[in-house]
Amino acid sequence: MGLKKVLRMLWHLWFAIAATIPVILFLPLIYLSIIFGWQMLFTWLKRTWGRWIICCMGFRIDVDNQAVIDKKKQYMIIGNHTSKLDIMVLLQTIKLPFVFVGKKELAKIPIFGYLFKKSNVTVDRKSMKSRKDVYRQVADYIEKGNSVAIYPEGGIPSDTNLILDQFKNGAFRMAIEHQLPIIPMVYFDNKKKFPYSFDYGYPGKLRVKILPVIPTNQLSLDDLEELRDYCYRLIYNELMNELLETDFKK
Repeated sequence: MGLKKVLRMLWHLWFAIAATIPVILFLPLIYLSIIFGWQMLFTWLKRTWGRWIICCMGFRIDVDNQAVIDKKKQYMIIGNHTSKLDIMVLLQTIKLPFVFVGKKELAKIPIFGYLFKKSNVTVDRKSMKSRKDVYRQVADYIEKGNSVAIYPEGGIPSDTNLILDQFKNGAFRMAIEHQLPIIPMVYFDNKKKFPYSFDYGYPGKLRVKILPVIPTNQLSLDDLEELRDYCYRLIYNELMNELLETDFKK
């Protein structure tokens, strides 16, 4: 085993340690904020956690923000899902209180999983009952003033060469039903800088593009598929343009 491979594996291990340290230190405050519904405190704790991890891993975030975001409104936030860093980057780039809708497997992670389940929405995509319950839970969080963040691919694509997997309907159905404008985001570097494979990755700049907000106030569920496909094309085209530009520079 080469030295570079060993160092990368240790670096990935450091990610798990770095992610756990602030959770343990802030545990009393986290529990109090969840129990008493101290949303501002919990939002600050989440952002601090994300900022800590980004810094500890040697990353810096470069944001190209083309969206006009009203902090008094609520939004549906979507993006391409590429890495474990996606959540941390999102916490640093969108300055709104929001909850994630994520797969139930996240709830199985020690300490973090329990807190994630208590403060976000988990879904078992194989269970019809679980998928239906997501809509109720999301409605409750929206009523409390939260925006919602969903990666509409439903997970990180298993095909590492796939640019963007097909979008599922859930995020767009909820955006239309609750009249939430959509904030599309594009992560350009998370996948290559910090993939799931322990053999690859390196510190550096993480570029993020926040595309213009897409209104939904004039839409009905009849427009769901058109909205989904439109959002897919926006993000896909950004990724393709980046890929072509990179190949051209080579």
